Amino acid sequence: MKKKSLKELNRLSPEAFKSTERNPVVIVLDNIRSALNVGSAFRTADAFAFAALHLCGITATPPHREILKTAIGATEAMPWIHFENTGDSLKKLKAEGYQIIGVEQTHESTSLLDFQFEKQESYALVFGNEVQGLSEEILPLLDACLEIPQFGTKHSLNISVCVGVLGWEALKGKIR
Repeated sequence: MKKKSLKELNRLSPEAFKSTERNPVVIVLDNIRSALNVGSAFRTADAFAFAALHLCGITATPPHREILKTAIGATEAMPWIHFENTGDSLKKLKAEGYQIIGVEQTHESTSLLDFQFEKQESYALVFGNEVQGLSEEILPLLDACLEIPQFGTKHSLNISVCVGVLGWEALKGKIR
């Protein structure tokens, strides 16, 4: 077995990537404290060719040193916008036809095992603060809430892991 070289990976330049067709998924970050987590979300959104990121509330925005550290260039290729209020982001996305999917442990959450992403749908995946989760005031704006099954002693996963897991599941729904 031999690892591929960077040239063999045949990656697009940021300029070429900006003009490619995107998967209709938007990552919405609701008051994320860690800029490192924001950078990781940029990198995942770039890897899966998602439409954009919405950075809301206290979520750091580029060019922040810690975002740039984990994004490793994805901030140059991924469209993003900052909203003072997460609700404004969700209302805009809803008006554009996106299904608003929160990632949170609620009494009404659906297990990710039981949820099917549909190929023809556009999705906004909403991830909350590392300590408080999704803001209470945005819960009524969600079309659904998903929960990643967990079996250990901790009650949550790091947001960067959640973005990867949910992002992949949404992408799989697009490429079936």
